[in-house]
Parts: sequence; C-alpha cells; structure tokens
Amino acid sequence: MGLSTQHLVDLLRAAGEPTRLRILGLLAREELAVMEITQILDQSQPRVSRHLKLLTEAGLIERFPDGAWMFYRLADRGPRRRLLEEALRLVPADDPVFARDADRLQAVRAERSDEATAYFERNAARWDELRSLHVSEGDVEAAILDAAGPGPFRRMIDLGTGSGRMLALLCNRAEEGLGLDLSQQMLNIARRRATEAGLERCQLRHGDIFATQLPTASADLVVVHQVLHYLSDPAAAVAEAARLVEPGGRLLIADFAPHRLEFLREAHQHRRLGFADAEIERWFDGAGLQPLSTAALPPADDQGLTVKIWTATREASPQGALQ
Repeated sequence: MGLSTQHLVDLLRAAGEPTRLRILGLLAREELAVMEITQILDQSQPRVSRHLKLLTEAGLIERFPDGAWMFYRLADRGPRRRLLEEALRLVPADDPVFARDADRLQAVRAERSDEATAYFERNAARWDELRSLHVSEGDVEAAILDAAGPGPFRRMIDLGTGSGRMLALLCNRAEEGLGLDLSQQMLNIARRRATEAGLERCQLRHGDIFATQLPTASADLVVVHQVLHYLSDPAAAVAEAARLVEPGGRLLIADFAPHRLEFLREAHQHRRLGFADAEIERWFDGAGLQPLSTAALPPADDQGLTVKIWTATREASPQGALQ
C-alpha cells in the first residue's frame, strides 16, 4: 500500500532537516537511547527530544520505554521504512557530518564493550551465582528441556554460551554441539566444564553473535540463553540466530520479561530490562520463523525477575520436514 501525496510531503518535511536526518542515519545502524543520541549529536537533550518527537509523530521512528530509559528505532517496515532507506542511500559515503556521527557511535559502542568486558572478567567465575536473581535454575532448565523437545538434534548451537551450561544441558540430545562467546574468560570456564562433563561432541569457539560466520541453515536447534538483555541490537542477534535455523529446526530464546530493576544496568551491565512477547514475536516474524510456544517462570516474590522462554521454528518443506 502506497502513501498519499500529502502524507509523503509530511514525511519528507519531517525528515528534511539536518539534525533529524542525522538521527535517522544513526537509528538505521541500531536502536539507541535518548542520552546516547544526545551524546553523539553533541546537542542538548531538550533539543534532541523535540526532533525525536517530530520524527515519532511522522511515523518515521518508533519509541519504546525500557524501565526508566527511552529507546528509539526506525519504523519497522512498510513504505515509510522504504522511503527512509532510499533517502539514506543518497547520502554520500564520505559525508563529513555522517562520518563524524558514525565515529561517535563507534565510540559509544566501544565504551559499552569495555564496560561489558570488564564486567564479565570480574564475574566469570561466579556467573551461575549471579543468576540467583530469578526463579531457581533447576526450574528454568527443566522448562528449557521441555521447550527444546526430545531431539535427537543433528547440530545444536549455543550463541553467547557463557559458562557453557546450555551445552552441558542439551548436548546429550545432539550429535554435535557448538558454543560461541566473545569472552575468553567465559570460554575458559566453559571448556573446563565441558571437559569435566565429558562433552566430547561439543566444541567451543570465540565468536560474535551478530556475525557468527557460520553457514546458513546449519543447525536444527539454536539457543540464545540470557544474552539479549546485554546487547545493543537484540533484533539483529535474533535475525542472525534465525539465519542458522534449518527448515524444521527450532530457535529457543530464554530471557527476562519486562521489569523495572534499574540497578541491573549499572551493577550487571543489562542494556534492556526484559522483552515483551510482542517484540520477540515481531523479530521471529521478520526472520521468517513461526512462533511455537511461550513459557513464563515467575519469581517466588515480587522483587525478582520473571524468566520467559520463547520458541519458534522455520517451516520445513514437505520433503525436508524433520520427524
């Protein structure tokens, strides 16, 4: 469905201002919080907020609260998104203002990465202990086993494997297991755990969840366990995880429901305070997956976190469906 002439004029007017075009260029790279956009543009928050309000009202960007923070991202799809992508393609690659914004965004990313690396180095040895903020790990693992299904799986991939617990839990159902993580400290712990557990069919590699370098449709079970809330672009991570799912295979995501425990941002480097079902399902749909099930594991008291487990599948062709 196209846009009316007046609607198109309104959209072009909203985008046709230097600062707002810069904001669109930044959000084309990843979703950002207000304070990050302000930092990159080096403008006052009230001024940036006015621009964000105009872009939101025009339907060019979406705003969504996450605890006390407010995030923004480009309109998800449709003619507005196509218009934005075409307009941004016309910006010269060597445009000095856009290049400076990209450099500042990279500095913001580097700062996040340094903080996360330091956090994981400090806490790698007691990683499982930190998960005591939510319902018992035994209950979570039982729900994950149920959501994954009995298998057997040809190949299981665990993205952001951390201490390797998901490999230890699921590898006995798979002919082959692979765990990827960016933290060498975490990988060292995972390797020790795999050796102690005799997980001879499991490999551990240094790898990036956003660019795994693994073949498309290379696994029939992909797991992303308690990773998304740390990431700058969880939608991109879901898309990459989904790319690895073969027809008939399954993607399993375990993370938190939306909550308001703000201290987790600073104390534990959480970027997002949980995810709503509708958001996860939108990412599944965008990646060509069909939702299968959603499970919720609430805490014992009101002060804890609810763990959610979402599963989706890639539809199998009649000839290639898994039994």
